[in-house]
Amino acid sequence: MAEKALKKNKAHVVYKNAAGKRVPGVTTICGIMDKPALVSWANRMGLEGIDTRSYVDSLAGAGTLAHYLVECDFRNVDPDPDVLREYAPADMDRAENSLLSYYEWRKVHVVTPIANEIQLVSEKLQVGGTCDIYAEVDTTKTLIDIKTCKALYGTTDEKWTQVAGYYLIMEENGYHVDEVYILRIGRDESEGFEYVPIPDLSLHIKRFKTCRELYDINSQLRRVKV
Repeated sequence: MAEKALKKNKAHVVYKNAAGKRVPGVTTICGIMDKPALVSWANRMGLEGIDTRSYVDSLAGAGTLAHYLVECDFRNVDPDPDVLREYAPADMDRAENSLLSYYEWRKVHVVTPIANEIQLVSEKLQVGGTCDIYAEVDTTKTLIDIKTCKALYGTTDEKWTQVAGYYLIMEENGYHVDEVYILRIGRDESEGFEYVPIPDLSLHIKRFKTCRELYDINSQLRRVKV
């Protein structure tokens, strides 16, 4: 049941530094970036008369379940039936498609699990994060962020900056990382998978640190009285 609570509240994990003070998460920091692809998608959905909030909630449920199923496979444990019963049949169908894509990825790589769902805090950056998978993949220690989405939107996609944030946190906490990847596992059987290395880690690190600084500036500005 503890696993169930963790998965259901993954996006709302509270991170605290060594002094016990709450710090923002990597996802929150990256949330300050513009998402032009999302804007155009929402506009298209609206024109088609689709309630984007309900649609996104459904996809989020499927994504959470897919992460859980991948985690169970990674840890070589059976999924908890009580967890599975929490999800609608449509969520289960999408999550199983994602899991099948994950299996296809695993077939073409030698994967030795090291750790997963690692919750860490960077004292240097004052930010926390939960890293999906840390494993030896084809002889290299690799940080893998799982994305249950339809596509990756080029080298400027904020997803890359997010995983760069996880890289910084892991390195600071003693986890040596040779390579940084996103494993995209589609929710539709036609979407397949992509296993892609981060394009220019140094630039995405720079962008993450810039976002971190901007987040603090925005927080200070909100306290300014006018």
